[in-house]
Amino acid sequence: MKLREVISESDKKEFLHLPLQLYKNSPQWIRPLDKDVELVFDTEKNKSFRTGECIRWILLNDEGKTIGRIAAFYDNKITNKGNDQPTGSFGFFECIQDQAAAFLLFDQCRQWLQTKGMEAMDGPVNFGSRDRWWGLLIEGYDLQPNYQCNYNPPYYKDFFEAYGFQVYFYQLTFGRKIDGPLDEKLYEKAKLIAKDPAYRFEYLRKKDWNTLADKIRQVYNKAWANRGEIPELTDQQAKLIVKQMKPIMDEKLIWFGYYENEPIAFFLSLPEVNQIFKFLNGRFDLLAKLKFVWHSWRKTSKKAFGVLFGVVPGHQGKGVDGAIIEAFRVLHQNEYLRYTEYEMNWIGDFNSKMIRVCEQINAVVVKRHATYRKLFDESKPFKRYPIR
Repeated sequence: MKLREVISESDKKEFLHLPLQLYKNSPQWIRPLDKDVELVFDTEKNKSFRTGECIRWILLNDEGKTIGRIAAFYDNKITNKGNDQPTGSFGFFECIQDQAAAFLLFDQCRQWLQTKGMEAMDGPVNFGSRDRWWGLLIEGYDLQPNYQCNYNPPYYKDFFEAYGFQVYFYQLTFGRKIDGPLDEKLYEKAKLIAKDPAYRFEYLRKKDWNTLADKIRQVYNKAWANRGEIPELTDQQAKLIVKQMKPIMDEKLIWFGYYENEPIAFFLSLPEVNQIFKFLNGRFDLLAKLKFVWHSWRKTSKKAFGVLFGVVPGHQGKGVDGAIIEAFRVLHQNEYLRYTEYEMNWIGDFNSKMIRVCEQINAVVVKRHATYRKLFDESKPFKRYPIR
């Protein structure tokens, strides 16, 4: 077996096309868009290259056929954040069912990261935003992956654990049918809030989408910013989020809570676009774009996907969460009957508050991903990500 750094255009194609062979008999797998994968490795478009470095390899067998791939990377902004040691990462791991091949790929990442001063590595993760390509699927193989979420065969878990990786944290995907009741506690919260006429909850009409970025920024910065490693959301960043969501937004999935006409909560969802992208076979050329528009018009996706949920601190513990979810339920169960399923992705097992919210809407864990960590010095104690 031989490793080769991905530099040439032909090697880039091998890197992209290996999963087509590995998953040809996996009916649940949805091919990611080639452009989304390549964007990660674009030095001009991926901002992580400003503070970090990335390299990738393909693994060839003795006949010259590609049988594995992997990428290693580090970002100086986060290598020491929350860690006892400088920690690098790897991702985009794919491999035939051969432990020796898998270990060769892991070894290559480890050796490269050590030359960069790293003392541990996390994976499989993304060189960039946490909400994409993060974690190894270990439960939920019978379900289709959501957009830019990892899907892999069960034997990958055996490779990781045999090599000595340990679970740093789990990411949970909660799901439920749109139909069906909520937990009684949420109904009680909604009734409590209804007594105060200063509160109102409604979806953001399309004619008012020009205000969406500002509303997101207001709630987000009060709800999460300045808490440890989470920075404030700038006006430019909020506008970019809206720009990325806008082509697929459905006004009846964009909900805000207001107190005296000021936004104090949001519950933002989108149609799950992998239910459309699965018809595009990884491409996004003119024909694929026409297919995307057609399926969007036909409302092919029957799954809604949770994006952001938050309540500003001054209104937490008052029942706002229950009220906004109940308003959503009434509309989608009684009037707007487009969606049949709802999923909430990337709920860290350390995020006890969000887990409680998921449980109160009677959602259950339908997929589980694991973020693994490997300490290069195994004599050092392993510490799991702390539960909040």
